[in-house]
Amino acid sequence: MEIAAQDFCRIGNDICSCPSLILKDSKGNPSQSYYEVMDLMITGQVHAIIGTISPQEAALVSEFDKVTKNIPIISLAPTATSSFPESATMPSFVQMSHDVKIHMQCIAAIVGHFRWRKVTPIYEDHTTFSSSPGLVTLLSDALQVVDSIVEHPLVFPPLHSLSNPSSYIEKELIKLKMKENRVFILLKSSPGSCFLLFEKAKQLGMMEKGYAWIISDDISSLLDTIDQSVILSMQGVIGFQTNLADNSERFENFKLQFRKRFRRTYPDEEYLNPSMHALRAYDATSVAMKAIQVSNGSINSSSSVNLFETITQTKLNGVSVDISFKDGKLAHLPTFRIINVIGRSYREIDFWSPEFGFFNDNLGSKEENLNLIYWPGGIQRIPTGKAMRNEGRPLKIGVPARGAFKQFVNVSYDPDTNETHVTGFSIKVFEAAAKKLNYSLSYVFIPYYGSYDDIVADVHNKTLDGGVGDTEIMADRYEYVEFSQPYLDSGLVIVVPVKPNIIKERFIFFYAFTTKLWIILLAMTIGTVSVVWLNEHVHGNDAFVATSTFEYVSKMLWFAVSVLSLAHRELINNNLSRLVLATWFCVNVIVAACFTATLSSIITISKFQPSINLQSNDFIGCNQNSFIIHYLVNVLHYKPEMIRQISSIEDYDIAFKKKSISAAFFVAPHANVFLAKYCHGYQKIGHTYKLGGFGFMFRKGSPLVDDISSVVLKLTQSGEVNTLEQSMLDSLSNCLPEDQSRDSVGLDPGLFTGLFMISGSISAFVFFTALARVVINHWDTIQAKVELITARLGDWWTTLLRIMFFRT
Repeated sequence: MEIAAQDFCRIGNDICSCPSLILKDSKGNPSQSYYEVMDLMITGQVHAIIGTISPQEAALVSEFDKVTKNIPIISLAPTATSSFPESATMPSFVQMSHDVKIHMQCIAAIVGHFRWRKVTPIYEDHTTFSSSPGLVTLLSDALQVVDSIVEHPLVFPPLHSLSNPSSYIEKELIKLKMKENRVFILLKSSPGSCFLLFEKAKQLGMMEKGYAWIISDDISSLLDTIDQSVILSMQGVIGFQTNLADNSERFENFKLQFRKRFRRTYPDEEYLNPSMHALRAYDATSVAMKAIQVSNGSINSSSSVNLFETITQTKLNGVSVDISFKDGKLAHLPTFRIINVIGRSYREIDFWSPEFGFFNDNLGSKEENLNLIYWPGGIQRIPTGKAMRNEGRPLKIGVPARGAFKQFVNVSYDPDTNETHVTGFSIKVFEAAAKKLNYSLSYVFIPYYGSYDDIVADVHNKTLDGGVGDTEIMADRYEYVEFSQPYLDSGLVIVVPVKPNIIKERFIFFYAFTTKLWIILLAMTIGTVSVVWLNEHVHGNDAFVATSTFEYVSKMLWFAVSVLSLAHRELINNNLSRLVLATWFCVNVIVAACFTATLSSIITISKFQPSINLQSNDFIGCNQNSFIIHYLVNVLHYKPEMIRQISSIEDYDIAFKKKSISAAFFVAPHANVFLAKYCHGYQKIGHTYKLGGFGFMFRKGSPLVDDISSVVLKLTQSGEVNTLEQSMLDSLSNCLPEDQSRDSVGLDPGLFTGLFMISGSISAFVFFTALARVVINHWDTIQAKVELITARLGDWWTTLLRIMFFRT
């Protein structure tokens, strides 16, 4: 401030008319600050007041003395707030800092980037005369944008008000250590409180792996001036600083003067460069003196109002930032440097601004820069932000050892190595999810020989940390455990055997028309042919003349068949007969087309038929010890005695073949596996009863729920889960898909067995009849031939016997 006054008076101003500084030291005590301000305003001839004065203190001073309320007050507080008491008269108050909401947005951006869902704010409350300025509320509002919340905030009083500050800070940190959250944000603190806080945090092991600490701008700005021992206790801390235009000539001149004066006053200090607080004090003093010069130095009430307006309208190229005001705060939006405390100092990681978010044109992309952070404990793996309950021991994850479908979870024991192996689709999905977490998850699978509900109970009573398997997400289970996002959709489906209807297929063509229609067609055919025959016979057509009744009937029937395809040889002479036949031919064409279409539809739809229509008195099967039993009894109202519990996928096939069950109830993923294993021998019927899906279970409140859910969504959307599932199904099926088999494309000959039987039977009858007539007509010849053959065979036999006897 003294340097600013000297620079102002030296550059083109009359030294005799230069404003002078009246310095008061409150020694960090808010009460003392209040009394010093009152003393300056009442007893001194002051134009303006500069200091670390809060809005509450300024409002209190204004209310106490109405006469002096218009004296401008320039606040050097690190952040600007607008939390004036509602009943207070607004003082002439301007803040040499940016809106605190922007600082909270920067903190929220950091929290959101690392996907921390809970944070614990810590700050030192110096508000003596009024309530807290609402830092926690502002932070909470900013965190809502990134889906995070505030948890267990720690607010502690100034150190000078505590009888044993070290003991107090240690006790409060121990309380926080017992909580689950591991992300701490130091919003506001005096240097002494900050140093003590991190010293105790290091002693308590809270600066080790798994913890994350964020410090605000006003604390980060002091890092260049603090002792190395304090820096060593802050290893891995991240923070943000207001970015300065530190390459200007004005800044270099001020820096040179500051270092000289500071070295004379504090010769033992190592760090001589000015901090952000010094830069703001210089700029605030320059703004005040320039405004006083413009207002001619008058201190009456009216001129004080003019002086405040002049200050708020002043624009100045400051040594820290360009100075202009809006609503009593710095107008321009700041840019923050993201820093990481490492080694004996800190390093710049990235930049952040309200307009552009994270950016750094020199160092690369946002993702690359923010992944370069060294966290507490010297690691680069991003902390989870939560205390893992298995710190020091692996999670105990229960897996069902007696599940009916080993394709999902299979527990096997190797006697040679004395090891238990856990494999299966569900295990692969969980392992893939664990690998995608941004931290290392240690776990061990515990084979569990109880029911699925027993696993839920043991997770609830903390015997197990979680459960992995083909576990259905159910509403009643949610009362005891929490589930991740489902990795497989599910529902309750019914599976029955597929049995071709042999009788119906052999005579399937008969079902193209109803019996009534077949009778009508037969009657119409006979009637139409009779009319034509009679008409032609009456008109003397010799082709329609018969010598006997039998010949008459046979010729008429043959004419009825041949006329359908216009293959008759009889000439039609009469026009009326032609009209009847033309009409009948049109009818035949339409009927034939309808017959072809209907038969095609029947063949397509009726190729396979379910073996049963499920009735309430049919025995049904389901997995042993499954929730399906309760669902069938309580929801679908099946009788318990009609339910058969099946222990393996093979037992289902056996039970179907032995007629022990008529149908089986599966969850959809199990049904897919069963149908894949037994090809086309079974099918689903009815509709699907929607369920919650397969998910991984954890204890209530476990931080793993959100983390695993997030990576399960990624696995599902990337198609990795579908690939694993398809691989499982492909390994089960040994039959070709229907579109890869030639026989499955064409019509099976069995469909026309009925026609072939009829036609073959008639042909056989005619053949044997003809054969019999031939035998009767040529019986004498056949008898002679037989006698001749018999005689010759007798001669051969006699010769053969003689040869055999001669050899003997």
